[in-house]
Amino acid sequence: MPISDCDVRDPRMKRTRQLLQSALRELLKVRPLDEIGVQDITEAATVNRATFYDHYTDKFALFDATIAGGFHKLLEERSVRFDGTCSAGLEALILAVIDYLQQIHSDQATCVRQGLFSPLMDGAITRAIRRVVAECLRTHAGELNVPREIVASAVSGAIYGATKEWFYSSNRQPGKDVVASLMQLVLPLLETSARLT
Repeated sequence: MPISDCDVRDPRMKRTRQLLQSALRELLKVRPLDEIGVQDITEAATVNRATFYDHYTDKFALFDATIAGGFHKLLEERSVRFDGTCSAGLEALILAVIDYLQQIHSDQATCVRQGLFSPLMDGAITRAIRRVVAECLRTHAGELNVPREIVASAVSGAIYGATKEWFYSSNRQPGKDVVASLMQLVLPLLETSARLT
């Protein structure tokens, strides 16, 4: 079973995964995911099929890793960290989700052609948010009234669901302006589930 991109430490494995993800991103600019096969990806990445399967179970796992990896890269570029309280990093996290949605949908070829695979994209982004929130809860939360995984899932679902709803609304306000509203929605989820340090 291939390991998660977040757990890869070997530079050669990282490089191979970057090649595969980059190849998929380029292919998605000209064809929808359902018309792209593993052979297409391996040819574009200049690796063989066996190498592909050493890293990913199928093209959907690669798609998931590509979307989540792009989001984690954005968080890293912005140095989004929780510096002692979850609320301190929550605002930066929400703004990053808003910006990432705008970023992935700004490439019209990918946006228009991936309609059938929107649930895969939604799931990948939600899991990436959940990973960040779970880390916050692990390092900054005191006693929890609810299991950490459930709190992280509820918060990540609320952040992504509300952000996606905002994104597709016909007369949406600027992203920076909606962050305060989303904070009012999400902070109570955290505060009622945990005593945060």
